[in-house]
Amino acid sequence: MKNLTVIALIILTASLAFTSCKNKESETLKALEKDRFLVKTEKAQTRNLEEYILLTGSVKALDEAILYPRTPGKLLRNILNEGDPVKKDETVALVERDEPGVVYEPSPVPSTLDGVIGRIYQDIGADVNTRTPIAMVVNQSRVRVAVDVPEKYIGKVFQGQTARIKVDAFPDRYFTGKVYRVSPVVDARSRNTLIEVLVDNADGRLKSGMFAEARLIVASRGAALSVPAGAVVDQDGGEFVFVPAGGGLAARVPVKTGIKTSEYTQVAGVKEGADVITFGLYGLKDGSKIKVQN
Repeated sequence: MKNLTVIALIILTASLAFTSCKNKESETLKALEKDRFLVKTEKAQTRNLEEYILLTGSVKALDEAILYPRTPGKLLRNILNEGDPVKKDETVALVERDEPGVVYEPSPVPSTLDGVIGRIYQDIGADVNTRTPIAMVVNQSRVRVAVDVPEKYIGKVFQGQTARIKVDAFPDRYFTGKVYRVSPVVDARSRNTLIEVLVDNADGRLKSGMFAEARLIVASRGAALSVPAGAVVDQDGGEFVFVPAGGGLAARVPVKTGIKTSEYTQVAGVKEGADVITFGLYGLKDGSKIKVQN
């Protein structure tokens, strides 16, 4: 019973605190003149900005090969296992030719490139022929990320362009790569063009088959004066920000914009450190009465 009383007191206290906060906000709004806007501000600051196109794709090893036996028979032995390093021409598996009355030396299945064994497809004793996959070898010291670029963005894509790659396995890390291949054609059905981004992968963290997010950097600027993206408004055919002026009024300031990201917009026309209005812009005009909320 005592526990229930304590819980009831906690709930009552929380309810009173919430009601008190709500009443204070209500009182603030009531205290405002009907034609005065309640606004919030942030300062114009210098930031490093990158404008990018956000795309999705998949990771593939730069070099990848499926190994097949040269002769039909039974798989005698898998010499290497998944994850083992392998050199070009090194034997990965042995196949025993299955012909009654005839004895052959086991036929090797050699690797066609340097890398690691990515997959072993067959178990010992399996019947195989020249079209049966035995193993997959991948060279993942560098990987390529294949993404489809919508037709409207093709003019902003070029070889050597910087891209930042992110995968779900490492959500807090970006891998930097370069566009190294741009398809010369547009798919007639999807209206997309395939591009590939080459990424160094010496630590082997990126794996073939991973889903990837790719940010193609179309413009970047270091030390760019910028404001929150929502602070810039389009009015009367131009771009403006609103700033608090003397006497509790808002002043509309014309600006020229540069790089735009989802969070910030580069601007010219305001000074660094100037307060710009970021909240309460709806219906705001030059000379409107305002109250800045802390």
